[in-house]
Amino acid sequence: MKQMFSTAIVIALALPGLAMAEGDAEKGQKAFNKCKSCHQIVSDEGETITKGGRTGPNLWGITGRQAGTVEDFRYGDDLVAAGEAGLVWDEAQFTSYLEDPRGFLREYLDDNKAKSKMAFRMKKGGEDVFAYLAQFGPAPSEAAESDAADTSSSD
Repeated sequence: MKQMFSTAIVIALALPGLAMAEGDAEKGQKAFNKCKSCHQIVSDEGETITKGGRTGPNLWGITGRQAGTVEDFRYGDDLVAAGEAGLVWDEAQFTSYLEDPRGFLREYLDDNKAKSKMAFRMKKGGEDVFAYLAQFGPAPSEAAESDAADTSSSD
């Protein structure tokens, strides 16, 4: 009985995490082949997860990150403005952006002149790419420590 109760608790705790990324990470890895001409995935420690181009930002830790904030990458002004206005990459925002980057920014910023440096559009499979990318980033405890350090240094 005790083991069954413990199993139920583990399943209940896991369910919210499963709902976070509805896509298929395996399919996302294949779809990411279209992205790696411009993007790479390299950990904070310098480990290359996926070799790719440097036209776009490194996508390590992109899930849950404020848009336009990868250090040492030169973003377009409108993507930075969207990040400053509160855009954080969750599955819904990321997928919408992939479908039409310029249209997404125009709608998000309510600015018909907004532009995106990313011209590529991915009409299908954005949720799979998000699920794939969600695997790569700092561990939750590392991210919490980093956030705490950022907060205390800005006081």
